[in-house]
Amino acid sequence: MKNYRIDNLQYCNWSEEIFRINNEAKLDAIHVTVAYHENFDEVKKNFKIWDKYFKDFKSLIFKGKTFKDIEKAKEDKKTAIFFGFQNCSPIEDNINLVEKVYDLGARFMQLTYNNQSLLATGCYEKNDSGVTRMGKEVIKEMNRLGLVVDMSHSAEKSTFDAIEISTKPIAITHANPSFWFGAKRNKSNELLRTLAASKGMLGLSLYPHHLKDRSNCTLNSFCEMTAKTAELMGVQHIGIGSDLCIGHPNSVVEWMRNGKWTKTKDFGEGSSSNPNFPEQPTWFKDARGFKNLEEGLKKVGFQETEVNDILGNNWYNFYRGINN
Repeated sequence: MKNYRIDNLQYCNWSEEIFRINNEAKLDAIHVTVAYHENFDEVKKNFKIWDKYFKDFKSLIFKGKTFKDIEKAKEDKKTAIFFGFQNCSPIEDNINLVEKVYDLGARFMQLTYNNQSLLATGCYEKNDSGVTRMGKEVIKEMNRLGLVVDMSHSAEKSTFDAIEISTKPIAITHANPSFWFGAKRNKSNELLRTLAASKGMLGLSLYPHHLKDRSNCTLNSFCEMTAKTAELMGVQHIGIGSDLCIGHPNSVVEWMRNGKWTKTKDFGEGSSSNPNFPEQPTWFKDARGFKNLEEGLKKVGFQETEVNDILGNNWYNFYRGINN
């Protein structure tokens, strides 16, 4: 099998420069966040913006729909763009919109973004009541279509529920194990073992609020954590979901956290006195940091085949399984 490079979560201020950076990093595919709090009509506008990107930068990117597009991207030296939602807001309260967003191009959807939703509980809620009645029906519909259940911002019981309810493997596209750093979004050992047993995938995050020592996290610390996570859940269930948010003004992070649900500032993860985007670690300023990850993972003892699996092949296999 060819060795693929996949970053399974980015939310950048998209431009030709960033597309070229991803191309320079030899990323064959990225999972792009196209919705946080948008409703259905609003997310349709976001997809139209991407239609223009695909036209204007056709030498660099194209719209991905299945694993075959990852293969095509490798052959054509381009990056396939797969779309996902970090919230279920685009389907509103209408299960029929699940198929509509799939037809638009969505391939991942989080059931929650930090808060309680109509589908499940977010990781910032005090009480986790699990996947709701509507959530069970939506998961069934997502399974039918091939829309991946993403529980990155969800609470623990809800995530266990989603794994149990879904007939297809789910993903946690961007989070880290809590044994390494206890951010609210990071995941417990028991949950990660259960995710692996269900053939699900964990995308390790490079967003500083999820990292030990945050922006000062070292490459070695991250790679040692990756090794321990591989011992916990098996190397074949681990990939990268960097959660890169480069190029945005700080007003965007307020939109991500506050959305339409509050009139007061929700500082979310990180210091309550600093609601701004954190600075990336020096060794992962952008996707070109994949080269540093490759070297760092080898230094902590991973074999070359295992490094290739973590940096893309595992996600490729997961995408391939979606269509089976």
